[in-house]
Amino acid sequence: MSRPPLVLLHGVGLDRTMWEPVTALLGDRFTVLAPDLPGHGSRPPVRDGVTLAGLADAVATGIPAGSHLVGFSLGALVAQHLAAHRPALVRTLTSVSSVCRRTDAERASVLARLRAAETDFAASVTASLERWYADTEVPPERVDATEATLRANDPGSFLGCYRVFATGDAELAPRLGGITVPALAVTGGNDPGSTPGMTHRLAAALPDCRAVIVPGARHMLPVERPGALVEALTTFLGESAYV
Repeated sequence: MSRPPLVLLHGVGLDRTMWEPVTALLGDRFTVLAPDLPGHGSRPPVRDGVTLAGLADAVATGIPAGSHLVGFSLGALVAQHLAAHRPALVRTLTSVSSVCRRTDAERASVLARLRAAETDFAASVTASLERWYADTEVPPERVDATEATLRANDPGSFLGCYRVFATGDAELAPRLGGITVPALAVTGGNDPGSTPGMTHRLAAALPDCRAVIVPGARHMLPVERPGALVEALTTFLGESAYV
């Protein structure tokens, strides 16, 4: 029997290497694909005006039909867009540390972070690392790797993709009810940006979705708690006989 494709989509400012702690635990049950999103990693910078649809369309060509799609943060929004607009590609949908239907206060907060990055990109990187990794036990080398990836971004390209992250949940909100594939929404209990409340909103908005909250974890769940994420993912897939 061939191994089912499992596609991992990373977050804004990051690249495919963020998934290394997860892929190390997945074993050989899946054919794992972890592409770089446009404007990230090995791909050239994106132009001003990049859209969620543009990001999704650019990765869609490399996703086999019937894939288990797993997206983190911005990657979760891309995955949800694909599930809504290209359902043949998506067998199951897993949204990790995903925003959903931000409140006015939550939207103001992310837009403030965007303005801060526009003013001082280097300082915004430092702030992101603090927000993601403060009071965690993530090994220093993993934190250093995240920092190096963030600082390697083309600032203009990063800002364009961050605007998509800041606004994409509002664009997706009317389409969530039409995503009928089996779904999982998982986040850290201490995630200040992609909160447990958002995960429960997403689970309520999708017709067939379960929510999992990992106690004590912050935003970078695939790096901080890869074992808990893999357990939630494989339990979801295994119990539902999707593999």
